[in-house]
Amino acid sequence: QVQLVESGGGLVQAGGSLRLSCAASGRTFTMGWFRQAPGKEREFVARISRSGDLTYYGDSVKGRFTISRDNAKNTVDLQMISLKPEDTAIYYCAADFVGRWSDFPEHYASWGQGTQVTVSS
Repeated sequence: QVQLVESGGGLVQAGGSLRLSCAASGRTFTMGWFRQAPGKEREFVARISRSGDLTYYGDSVKGRFTISRDNAKNTVDLQMISLKPEDTAIYYCAADFVGRWSDFPEHYASWGQGTQVTVSS
């Protein structure tokens, strides 16, 4: 089973930026970022294809977040700018191993432990 480890979370003021990184222990296909705020369901944030040519974003982050990957290093990053208090959540990266292209958490087979992002107003 491929292991995923996120890093880069922290506390930032509204309007600030953070860059999250996810390191995978092996080969992956579609990679996604999700987030979960207290009392809320896990929300799709962004996904990227194996080649990196295709990306897709949730409506709430379009234009502010950018997902990218480096297959040589088995890493996927999430650059976040113009952060808002409502972006506060635990952020998880997730891996698909069969080439699905999905927003749904249940379609991802491996998950990291999560990294906390807190945006203060």
